[in-house]
Amino acid sequence: MTDYELRDIDFSKISQLVYEQCGIHLHEGKKQLVKTRLGKRLRGGNFKSFADYYKFVTTEKGTDELIGMIDSISTNLTRFFREEDHFTLLNKILPEIIADQSTNAGVSKLRIWCAGCSTGEEPYSIAITLKEVLKNDNVNLKILATDISTKVLKTAMAGVYPYDRVKNISPPLVRKYFQIGEGRWKGYYRVKKTQKDLVEFARFNLMDRPSFGDTFDIIFCRNVMIYFDKKTQHGLINRFYDCIKDGGYLFIGHSESLTGITHLFNYVKPSVYRK
Repeated sequence: MTDYELRDIDFSKISQLVYEQCGIHLHEGKKQLVKTRLGKRLRGGNFKSFADYYKFVTTEKGTDELIGMIDSISTNLTRFFREEDHFTLLNKILPEIIADQSTNAGVSKLRIWCAGCSTGEEPYSIAITLKEVLKNDNVNLKILATDISTKVLKTAMAGVYPYDRVKNISPPLVRKYFQIGEGRWKGYYRVKKTQKDLVEFARFNLMDRPSFGDTFDIIFCRNVMIYFDKKTQHGLINRFYDCIKDGGYLFIGHSESLTGITHLFNYVKPSVYRK
């Protein structure tokens, strides 16, 4: 098996390309990660070196491989109901948001964007929460779930997870919102169609300006900004501000903060902000 040498100059070029493409900041400590993850792609594509690989992904012919490179570099760690207190707060604020949105016909519209949705556990957790809290049918619900990685989006759209992914969900919720696999699918759980229909998955680069048409009542972008530098975080947060309705909420990860970022959001509590 070929062991490719990742020279400093090649790491620098690849890091700059990744930063320009998706805002991920690869510092020197990520050099081994880049070598390991991209080494597999070099071997699979019969490239001679990292320099040869870089040259290819920066051409028009290499567009698909560039997407594959970003898929390999991006980290996608998630689980159902991660950072559970956010879902506790979501339970509390949903009735208030719905009351504000109610029309004369008694129908409300709720739009949520899950940015950096990874393999889908987060948007499906949101969908389950919505169904548990909003028990009537007079709410037009839609969750937009986006990620830059086509690989994780494929898993998310399938909505099928092994037992270890759902074991921390209470058994009544599992029975209510998942189909339990049998036969060759024993040990797997599939999100029911009623939940899947609430979520629209799409590939989206957070470095781009959103043009979804809708503005959002709530945006979840959790544990994504930790991979960005302050300049990139600043641009992203202010794009989010433009996408959120007045009174809408922004949820970020518990390890993240808007400290040092100029923005117009009002602080609610750690990792939660409001327009």
